[in-house]
Amino acid sequence: MAPLFRADHIGSLLRPQSLLDARSCLSSPSQMYSLDVPQSVKDAETQAVREVVQQQLQIGVRPITDGEYARHIYYGGFFEKLSGFEAKPNLPIPDAFRSDFPTTTGLAKMGAKTRAAVVCTGKIQYETSPYLSEWLVLRDYLSQHLWREAKFTIPAPNYQHIQLKPGTAWTKESGYATDQEYFDDLSKCYAAELQTLYDAGLRNIQVDDPHLTYFCSSQFIEGCQRDGTDVDELLDLYTRTHNQLLANKPADLHAGMHLCRGNMSGSTHWVSGSYEKIAYKLFNETDYQTYYLEFDDVERAGGFEPLRFLPKGKNVVLGLVSTKTPEMEDPEIIKEQISAAAAVIASAQGISQVEALDSLAISPQCGFSSSSLAGGIGMTMDKMWQKLRLVRNIASEVWG
Repeated sequence: MAPLFRADHIGSLLRPQSLLDARSCLSSPSQMYSLDVPQSVKDAETQAVREVVQQQLQIGVRPITDGEYARHIYYGGFFEKLSGFEAKPNLPIPDAFRSDFPTTTGLAKMGAKTRAAVVCTGKIQYETSPYLSEWLVLRDYLSQHLWREAKFTIPAPNYQHIQLKPGTAWTKESGYATDQEYFDDLSKCYAAELQTLYDAGLRNIQVDDPHLTYFCSSQFIEGCQRDGTDVDELLDLYTRTHNQLLANKPADLHAGMHLCRGNMSGSTHWVSGSYEKIAYKLFNETDYQTYYLEFDDVERAGGFEPLRFLPKGKNVVLGLVSTKTPEMEDPEIIKEQISAAAAVIASAQGISQVEALDSLAISPQCGFSSSSLAGGIGMTMDKMWQKLRLVRNIASEVWG
């Protein structure tokens, strides 16, 4: 199956200065889950979305996204809006988190003493949609025939659970006794959210799960072992939850998963390592149609060899253009990389390289601003749009 777009992008875009200025009152890390957003900030978000949608339409960037402009960070605004969850703005590092968890370990080296998270303290229930208002702002700046050309992002269900100290993602008072019970109810909320967004016209959802790459990290694996956590069982729990949330999605709602290794301020990533350890399970035991994978740096992300596990009927968007550096990639080198990826798939599936090419697309390796202040070193608005044009142009030359 061919990807929806041969030239794609991951969703988040650099914030305009007007939006950064408006959100300055909410810039503290402890406020990332704050639901007390002034109307002036909401107005600035809406205006910024209108402008970035027009820019994408003007230069032919697809899919069309809202840049995640209504969020302080890519996973903001979801868990804390579900019934049964409570934001904890100042959990202590490292005591409240998994042993040697790469994110908190990295933050501690930067001087952080606490980190915000969202903990389950009651029955997890879907009462109102966390993201419908965001989708409607994006949708309403598009003609109805363009709704299918839009993409909307949502954080993975395991985001809070994977970082918190084992056994603390839910409290005793919540009524849950096992992680499976917690995820059973959470996956129901995700399924309900997908249906709500679908009913409002969404046809392309991207679930962001960068933490799955932590299972490729020896630091994370060794930390789990110190905590007494079975790493294989934990990965099974997460992939099973992904399938639960997708089980009853509408047939024409396209669902993809994005994985990376961290995309924070200063071009920071948290882990390195090939997809090799998770590739078979990722491609063959999760029910997504598309996988958005970073491949821009061999040292950080490994080579294309794990693509040999991609089954027929699924596709991969190759993240070959970096959002971490302003230097423009050489189109000819990118084309060679696309050919190399297709050759791996062709050999594994016993098909021609032309046929294998049909299951590929390209994009930047990650979003341009996973949080409001998280652009890559030297990245500017002009460079961002140049890189998106580069992706568009290369895709046109390769696939027509």
